[in-house]
Amino acid sequence: MLTVASDIDVLARFGRALADPIRCRVLLVLRDAPAYPADLADALGISRTRLSNHLACLRDCGLVVAVPDGRRTRYELADERLGHALDDLRTAVVAVETDRTCVDADEKGCC
Repeated sequence: MLTVASDIDVLARFGRALADPIRCRVLLVLRDAPAYPADLADALGISRTRLSNHLACLRDCGLVVAVPDGRRTRYELADERLGHALDDLRTAVVAVETDRTCVDADEKGCC
């Protein structure tokens, strides 16, 4: 049963999904059109096994859905508004000082 996540939970799920460059690339590809795993793996230049793990994460985060299509499964964004959100995030101006990282960068793996 699906439930509506709280605002904080939605942002945390989005953050978890975007924390990995491969998942970002998957989301950007799916922003343009739904795709099958084999095609995604080829487009991203990664193994199907590795892609499968990332797709599972994106499904768990609620950002993509698996749609049965005959004997195959197609993946697409769970909500078309996610594509707009990705575009907004991608084009947002981020203030980054190139000579600094987060204080917790080594410990938490950020920045």
